[in-house]
Amino acid sequence: MRQITLTSLTLRNFKGLRDFVLEADGRSVSAYGDNATGKTTLFDAFVWTLFGKDSQNRTDFEIKGLDEAGKVAEHGLQHEVEAILMVDRRRRSFKKVFAEKWTRKRGQAAAEFGGHTTDYYVDGVPIKQGQYKAEVDGLISEDIFKLLTSPSYFNEILKPDARRKVLLEVCGEMTDAEIIASSKQLAPLADILGDRSLEDHRKVIAARRTEINKELEKIPVRIDEAHRSMPDVSDLDAELLQEDIETMRGRVDAKTAELQRIQSGGELSAKEIRLREINAELTEIKQVIQADGLQAVSGQQARLSQLRGEASELQSRLTAGQREEERYKGQITRADSQVTRLRAEWTSLDSLQYPVHEHEHDANCPTCGQALPEDQVQSAKDKALEAFNLDKSKRLEAISADGKLAAAEKKDLEKALKTLESELAKLQEEIVSKAVEVTAAEATLQSLRTNVADPADNTKYQSKQREGEQVRAEIEQLRSSSADAIGKVQAEIRLIRSQVEDLETDKAKLATVKATEERIAELAEQERKLAGEFEKLEHELYLTEEFTRTKVSLLESKINSKFKYARFRLFEEQINGGLKDVCKTLFNGVPYEGGLNNAARINVGLDIINTLGQHYGFSAPIFVDNAEAVTQLIDTDAQVIRLVVSEDDKILRIQKPDDVIFAEGLDAAIQTVKQAKGAI
Repeated sequence: MRQITLTSLTLRNFKGLRDFVLEADGRSVSAYGDNATGKTTLFDAFVWTLFGKDSQNRTDFEIKGLDEAGKVAEHGLQHEVEAILMVDRRRRSFKKVFAEKWTRKRGQAAAEFGGHTTDYYVDGVPIKQGQYKAEVDGLISEDIFKLLTSPSYFNEILKPDARRKVLLEVCGEMTDAEIIASSKQLAPLADILGDRSLEDHRKVIAARRTEINKELEKIPVRIDEAHRSMPDVSDLDAELLQEDIETMRGRVDAKTAELQRIQSGGELSAKEIRLREINAELTEIKQVIQADGLQAVSGQQARLSQLRGEASELQSRLTAGQREEERYKGQITRADSQVTRLRAEWTSLDSLQYPVHEHEHDANCPTCGQALPEDQVQSAKDKALEAFNLDKSKRLEAISADGKLAAAEKKDLEKALKTLESELAKLQEEIVSKAVEVTAAEATLQSLRTNVADPADNTKYQSKQREGEQVRAEIEQLRSSSADAIGKVQAEIRLIRSQVEDLETDKAKLATVKATEERIAELAEQERKLAGEFEKLEHELYLTEEFTRTKVSLLESKINSKFKYARFRLFEEQINGGLKDVCKTLFNGVPYEGGLNNAARINVGLDIINTLGQHYGFSAPIFVDNAEAVTQLIDTDAQVIRLVVSEDDKILRIQKPDDVIFAEGLDAAIQTVKQAKGAI
């Protein structure tokens, strides 16, 4: 087992302790002091030196001493702690110095506070923070160290989940297979779970049970809705309905054939054929009469369309050119403004003179304050004048160059604008000319349309029109004579079809009733299957709960066997019969956080440290706060530093085991003397 003991702990200006040394020499010691004398400060200093936190695992605690108002009592101090440890018989020193950073800016009398600095030392050698942390981690991890140095850390600082994790790490988790094998009743679980974990399977069961419950609630409602939706068919017979439907459809077919015979009379059909022939002949005569005129109109329409397209293209080119013309004008205006501005800027700069008074040089040395030689003063003035003139010349040249570029740009733009204006003038002339051509083409087209021949003036066309009118009149006469017969047959067909529709509606009711009854049977079967599946899931759920209870019993027994006094409850049964993960420490059945006295809490904490120390293979100094509450600490192999409240000790006092033996011997001697005097 690796052993770490505290040789000494030196505090300077740490949480109110001005200068204090805890000499332990690797042995168990006791620190006596009244309230607020600094007992807990010793533990805070020890933890801060190694991990930058206090004994309550806080990083934001106050290191500096405070006055009664809660403000820093004294600034400018160095707050340092040095811990000298024996690590497997090797002496190691860890030291941290926390100080305020004050800086005085040039020209200011008072220094300003600029934050804090922390310096780190290992075995007396100053190192960086990262190296310091690596050295500490090389001894023992922070989490394990705190578990082994404070009896209250496990139960009061760690969260329940973290405590469970530590216990399972120390005592070893049990596999599902081991738990199932421990009970014959749980044997079916192996096949039920398969590759799925117990918790995942419980989630599957819960989800499926919820789904089944929802379905089981819906099925009776669906069955009731199906019953109420069925029509009344008590007075209907399927075979008689089908016979009636077939009979009525036969009557419809007979009446339809009769209607077709009336409508397809021979003379009417011949007249209609002849009328179609006459209409075709009229169209042919019209095409022959108007062929030449229509061809001329079509050609002129194509010519007019071409001219309009050319005119539109010319107008588009003119519009684009006009936009380009406006852009050139805007650029010329901007270039002209730039030339004017640069000319004014050049004139203003050219009139600028060297400011003699502003550049008067101090005749005294800025370092020592003595008078400078005259030649050095004059040289400095000459150099300043020369630099001013050189800068002025360069700036004038730059402005002149920019002005020339702007003037040249304006000239190029004006030339381009003049060329563009000439092109736009030619375009406008072309547009006017093209508009004249379009107007002439439109007039020609109108003339050609007027001159197309009218077929109504042709005698052959007129004769054919009269023949068509005669045939049309004969057709109308034939149709009016058969209209009454057709109307009567059509009315009979409509009546018979209406009767067929009524019969089909009654037949559909029978089909609806049959489909609904089948659906009700399906729902009832579904309800039966879901009920059976729900019972199966209930049994599986019962097995998982039995598994958990078995696991609880085995796991808690296994864990509790590792400890002498402490006992642990890792699960609590809920009202619904389920189990909730917890991690509660008990002593003689009393929960740590509910009713256990301080003495029992401390000894339970030491018992936990003993077991954890064996598991991790480490022994570290244990700080026992409020140690006055315990008349007898349980045995431990680690170094113990007792922090004892003592009203008589207004200043912190350290007592070693030798001092205790001497004090006990002295008390016994005094008591003997008193008894002897009483006997005399």
